[in-house]
Amino acid sequence: MSTEPSAVGQATAGKGTILVVDDDSSTRRALRVTLSGMGFTVVEAARGEEALSLVRVSWFDAVLLDVDMPGMGGLETCRSIRHAIARLPILMLTVMDSEDDKVLALDAGADDYITKPFQLRELTARLRSAVRRRSAQDTNRDAPIRHGQLELDPVKYRVMKRGRSIHLTPKEFEVLHYLMMHAGEPIPHARLLKSVWGPEYGNELEYLRTFVRQLRKKIEDDPKNPHYLLTDAYVGYRFNEQQPES
Repeated sequence: MSTEPSAVGQATAGKGTILVVDDDSSTRRALRVTLSGMGFTVVEAARGEEALSLVRVSWFDAVLLDVDMPGMGGLETCRSIRHAIARLPILMLTVMDSEDDKVLALDAGADDYITKPFQLRELTARLRSAVRRRSAQDTNRDAPIRHGQLELDPVKYRVMKRGRSIHLTPKEFEVLHYLMMHAGEPIPHARLLKSVWGPEYGNELEYLRTFVRQLRKKIEDDPKNPHYLLTDAYVGYRFNEQQPES
């Protein structure tokens, strides 16, 4: 696996540099106008082959990648980019919204997926989240993680909410730690199971649901209407990094 491009070319101003990959020029133009207006630097590519060449020589904070493209399709492009630049956030744009399509995108290495036609608020929120993760990737993995009223300290093995300690079992702690480390990302069931329990796991969905139900009882104000541990339909779970409303 090759190393990442030097950050020398990384923009020092603005909110980050986004590579938009879509064979439709009107979609690229709309995204360029919107994202540029938000302070992002936007680079465009019309084909997967062009995108792959760009990520090998330039720094990007995230990639917006269309699934359905001629030549090197979106999934193949995603796999190739992920192989070349392991930690570059990739958000897939797709008109397909079935469970299989979502899982295919995530299995190809995508960090997230957005269904067309998409709401700009959703797109920009997901994109900001990806850029924040990109900028924080080199921070100390042992540092406490804070989202909203929750704080998890991996060294002290402690979870606090509003300053009060929450008792978690070891596996509950590991599940929460993994989800908080990847806050904002949809984490497939199999990936979460294998990361926490080991490679021999992957199909024990009810087993995982039991742990999530218990976690929600301990960290959520209303477990039936969770704010932090969200279910990503047909795929898995997503830790909500947004501040809860007062």
